Amino acid sequence: MATPAPSKKVILSGIQPTNRLTLGNYLGAIKNWVKLQKDFHCHYMAVDLHAYTVRQDPEALRNNTYTAIAIYIASGIDLEHCTLFVQSHIPQHAQLAWLLNCNGYMGELSRMTQYKDKSSKAGANIPVGLFTYPLLMAADILLYDTHLVPVGDDQKQHVELTRDLAQRMNGLYGDDTFVVPEPYIPPVAARVMDLLSPTNKMSKSAVNENGSIFLTDSPTDIEKKFKRAETDSGKEIRHDRQNKPGVSNLIDIQAAITGESIAAIEARYDGKMYGHLKVETAEIVKQELGPIQKHAQELLADKTELDRILKQGAEKARAKAEVTLRRVHERIGFIMS
Repeated sequence: MATPAPSKKVILSGIQPTNRLTLGNYLGAIKNWVKLQKDFHCHYMAVDLHAYTVRQDPEALRNNTYTAIAIYIASGIDLEHCTLFVQSHIPQHAQLAWLLNCNGYMGELSRMTQYKDKSSKAGANIPVGLFTYPLLMAADILLYDTHLVPVGDDQKQHVELTRDLAQRMNGLYGDDTFVVPEPYIPPVAARVMDLLSPTNKMSKSAVNENGSIFLTDSPTDIEKKFKRAETDSGKEIRHDRQNKPGVSNLIDIQAAITGESIAAIEARYDGKMYGHLKVETAEIVKQELGPIQKHAQELLADKTELDRILKQGAEKARAKAEVTLRRVHERIGFIMS
């Protein structure tokens, strides 16, 4: 039998610990995770298995994973309300992914937009994992009877694939084999754009790092990057993503941090110049990130404690994941040990 529906819905999300986390990761994901944690059963992870779809430097991957976990906690993730873990610590993710590989179709995977984009940059030798990683993402989601998946627009397609797989296997093996998840797209600043190319999403792997605010950037670096931010022709400070993407991006960043409405921010800059918007956005970002950076550094100074936290989170996650995997094994006809 599937696990009975909890009184609170289940949410799961994670970020790849590749390179350094950005302001986009924080405002588009982590800050929203903190808001959700008391109203939902939350599972948050560093998705290092997904990171390995692109060859990683071992030491950098290890350090980036620790840093990601430290930033999650420093940002306000409460270990009393959330299960926090590293994806590779839970072997059931890979085990369920294999079963989903056997139920997914080549055609639906080849239509994944991110596969098309990434494979076009991979040259002649495209890793198989780049093609099949949406099935690992589906396993991540389905293992925990997840109801809602906080995602940006670029990942919504993968949640739709997860829904298709869950419904397909429910049709074969029983309606309660898997919970069918829904995407949850945060209403404010779900996509933070590159400061120099504001029609592109802010990225951890951008060629020009001056367009990305990294969560480990110094206050001086943050100021410099915002001062160089691309704005737009004209002088009016108003929110118009199509015609004024640079200005709109800065307004979105302020709104996501302060909670102010777009209209209130526009009114505050009536008659002011773009320079005011850049300097004040930088100041708001510095004030937001300063305490997080300080707390994260304190956590990183004690790897023993971080390891204890991760062990505790892995134990909780494995217990839930094993219940789901055993249910699926029984349904598809495996002999139970």
